[in-house]
Amino acid sequence: MRPSFLNPMFLPVIRINGVGPKTAPLIEKAIGGDLVKDAALHLPFRYLDRRFNSKIADAKTGTNANFEVFVDAHEPAVKNRPYRVRVSDDTGFLTLVFFNPNPKYLASRLPIGATRIITGEVIERYNEKQMMHPSRILDLDSDELNVHFEPVYANVASLSQKTLGKICKEAARPAADFPDWLSDDLKFQYGWQSFGQALQTAHNPQHESDILPDAKARERLAFDELLARQLTLQIANNARNDDVAEPLIGDGKLTHALIAKTGYVPTNAQARAFNDIATDLARTRPMLRLLQGDVGAGKTLVAAWGCAKACEAKMQSAFMAPTEILATQHFNSLNRIFEEIGIRAALLSGKVKGAARRDILEQLEAGEIDVLFGTHALFQEKVIFKHLAFVVIDEQHRFGVNARRALLQKGRMPHLLSMSATPIPRTLSMALYGDMDTSILDEKPKGREEIATRAMPMDKLPELEAAVRRAIQNDDRVYWICPLVEESENLDVTNVLDRFNHLKALFGDKVALIHGRLKAAEKDAAMERFRVGDAKILVATTVIEVGVDVKEASIIIIEHSERFGLAQLHQLRGRVGRGDKKSHCLLLYQSPLGETAKSRIETLRDTNDGFAIAEKDFELRGGGDLLGLKQTGLPNFKIADIAIHKDILPIARSYAKEMLKNNNAKDMIDGIIQLFDLNDAVHAD
Repeated sequence: MRPSFLNPMFLPVIRINGVGPKTAPLIEKAIGGDLVKDAALHLPFRYLDRRFNSKIADAKTGTNANFEVFVDAHEPAVKNRPYRVRVSDDTGFLTLVFFNPNPKYLASRLPIGATRIITGEVIERYNEKQMMHPSRILDLDSDELNVHFEPVYANVASLSQKTLGKICKEAARPAADFPDWLSDDLKFQYGWQSFGQALQTAHNPQHESDILPDAKARERLAFDELLARQLTLQIANNARNDDVAEPLIGDGKLTHALIAKTGYVPTNAQARAFNDIATDLARTRPMLRLLQGDVGAGKTLVAAWGCAKACEAKMQSAFMAPTEILATQHFNSLNRIFEEIGIRAALLSGKVKGAARRDILEQLEAGEIDVLFGTHALFQEKVIFKHLAFVVIDEQHRFGVNARRALLQKGRMPHLLSMSATPIPRTLSMALYGDMDTSILDEKPKGREEIATRAMPMDKLPELEAAVRRAIQNDDRVYWICPLVEESENLDVTNVLDRFNHLKALFGDKVALIHGRLKAAEKDAAMERFRVGDAKILVATTVIEVGVDVKEASIIIIEHSERFGLAQLHQLRGRVGRGDKKSHCLLLYQSPLGETAKSRIETLRDTNDGFAIAEKDFELRGGGDLLGLKQTGLPNFKIADIAIHKDILPIARSYAKEMLKNNNAKDMIDGIIQLFDLNDAVHAD
């Protein structure tokens, strides 16, 4: 139930003053929702400063400027020339340029001899300052001159900025009468307005401080969104106390045998993770643990240890990966050891069909398979486990909430171990996984050398090709990564098909190709050729980013490295350095480098520490795109930017706990969760 004062926010958008039957669908498309609250929370993504800030002579090219000008002359369009209007102030001249305009309209809006206010981007062409299609042409008595800061909204669809802005402001109006769910002390401490006042300020800023990224109004609204998320996490966490899982307690024989068969001593970090998992599995409260580890830290062994523990308790495990390549690799790397110690494993993927698929499904339902590896295929309706009690989800941020839920429903209340090879900054982890216990693998197995990383411009390509020739003659294996599959009209970037053809002309059949559009059988064949050494160079896209393990590969070349995120570059680099050869990562870049790209490359060159790299990536990119949240079931915050608002996240976490202890706050809790569309997350997470 939500408090009654929130009801106006849950009316359809057509109830907003000024919205009719024709406008409503356009509004819904623009704001991504059909309720008043969706319009109210559709905040501007930037603001235009409309204050008079320049004379023509002082205006810098490439900047947005506002001028008070005198209209001198019109030059109507002739042949291929655009329509031009010459204007001036007491410092110089400016030409307004219009393509395919209505001459009568321009004559009425810009009559010769009149004074007007114009706004737009100043450019320099033909040795004169110009403005193409001014965004504003105003009379001196226009009411719009009172608007000093103009909001700019994303996704305006077929609406004008002016129309959408007016509707969003109107949608925020009912919030002015809301009682506040935050205490007066908290608001005073951080200088926050009420929720309603903050909404109005965000849509209608009055001061320069209101339009900054860390503006107090936006900070207040971000806090509310983070608070809603923390409430859902803590409610979900509390609900787990009522769930009953099968305690998985064994005699230790399989887990000890597993470690013995690997042939090396686990790191201290792995030993801590084993202990964490064993403690969780011994309880009737279902485990919900996130295992974070840097590239090559040994997460797979920890997951396998958990599967062995479940098998000791006569229960089944599911091991799900986001791609067939990775699922197959996990199966191949673990099944040999599993067979030797008496654990029965199978692989179920999209390419397993017919009688082979039927056999696996029958054995699984009969309890004759202990560990089932696979992709999304694991949670299909026909996949029935006899006693599923332990679930591993690798690269879990690549699966949506519904995918995770569907797999967990294959058992009564399975224990869940989620793994991430992408080290997640502490702040972002708190925002996304605040309800999960965490184990961190911050050590690498002994003998792993650091990967030597070097950056070089694209014009050094011939020199690099000669080095590759020497490397493959020495029986080294080389990954060559490109950012695109095919040629793009919009990007001057080498694509994987052209690079493959180029390298094949140089090195013949020693080159293999893999990318996401190939069929599974083609991908497997290319990977197998590279694994056994028939192919020495694997040209690929980021489809090999996570988990691919070819110990003989000692060189990775990442072309157009300036186009990749820092964490992604680190993941790609982690494909090498897995054997006993000294490994190298070469970052090819297109000059000149921007400041952000330069910082990424320098960071990668200077450190191999994945957690330090994750923090730097978070600093450079913010939280919104760090894990590709838009492609997953993780929350895509509407207002909060974790990089900007990270300092208020712990406060939101603490305040959520206080609210949940207060019996009188239940309606407020339900209301704020619904306001930010997180109601389903209470049950899904």
